[in-house]
Amino acid sequence: MTRIIAFYLPQYHPTPDNDKWWGKGFTEWTNVGKAKPLFRGHYQPRVPADLGYYDLRLPEVREAQVELAKEAGIAGFCYYHYWFGDGKQELEMPFNEVVSSKKPNFPFCLCWANESWHAKFWNKDGKCSSKRMLIEQQYLGYEDDMKHFYNVLPAFKDRRYITVDGKPLFCIYQPLQLKNASAFIKQWTSLAKANGLKGIYFVAQTPTFAQYDELMNLGFDAITLNRLFEYPTHLHMIKRFACKIKRCIFHTPIVYSYKEASKTFIGKEEELDNVFPTIIPNWDHTPRSGLGGYVLRGSSPDLFKKHVITALEKVKGKKDEHQIIFLKSWNEWGEGNYVEPDLKFGHGYIDALSKALQIEEK
Repeated sequence: MTRIIAFYLPQYHPTPDNDKWWGKGFTEWTNVGKAKPLFRGHYQPRVPADLGYYDLRLPEVREAQVELAKEAGIAGFCYYHYWFGDGKQELEMPFNEVVSSKKPNFPFCLCWANESWHAKFWNKDGKCSSKRMLIEQQYLGYEDDMKHFYNVLPAFKDRRYITVDGKPLFCIYQPLQLKNASAFIKQWTSLAKANGLKGIYFVAQTPTFAQYDELMNLGFDAITLNRLFEYPTHLHMIKRFACKIKRCIFHTPIVYSYKEASKTFIGKEEELDNVFPTIIPNWDHTPRSGLGGYVLRGSSPDLFKKHVITALEKVKGKKDEHQIIFLKSWNEWGEGNYVEPDLKFGHGYIDALSKALQIEEK
């Protein structure tokens, strides 16, 4: 049975740093709510339906999200995890609550989102004019890596934690930015075994299969292949150039067809036992970056369902434990990348995922 694991953004609650950087009470909803359409037919702003503009400090919200995820057939959440070095974390409260309270009773794992945070500033032509460092991602070596391991060990030992081949699954968002990745993997594997675990199943996220051999040589067990930005590389250079000209003349973001782009989201490489596909319901980064955004236009539950069915076909011949698909994502509203209900589609994407899984079972 295929397991669909949904990436989960634990952002929707105030934090001291966000208050300092962006103003009191800032959350991702701030950007989502003030978004405006930037071209004719642009679907903005996006308004949440069932859950409203929720606050992840409330356990009732987290329980309601799980009920919706179960309705969709999702096997678990992969929470983004932020460790910047020397104990510095961000957005850790929701996941810490899930672990300490033992609720919701729903499988989970972690994805270390190991990159620096910047405030970016955009020109009218959509190009980034400058950026200011907010938090630097640091790799401080053996002692800090040990501190990091023991920070997440209670989660690894939780009976809800998702495993592959009996090992807790741990995803790394920027695997090639991780300094001394081989040493990190060996250290954490050793620490895991010393603490009663079979090891750790390390999954590297990558936008291209071209990095597969390099990542395997570093010691990763698998990759999750996220082809979100691959579509433009399939276009003739004249079409790409025309898109850029249109962007400059009409002052619009980069816009591509979801119907066409989604055909490039899955390839033959996803049939490999340790290559996990990524399914993508939509993408629209403009609430965060305005004219600097990248938009997939025309997504619908029916098109998403076809995309999911393609991914399911690719994994059905794998070992049971390796029939895994990652969903990007459950709730990244600021990137238009979510399946939670909104006012336009309601439960459409949740129903599409559920129906695709029902077809697989027949």
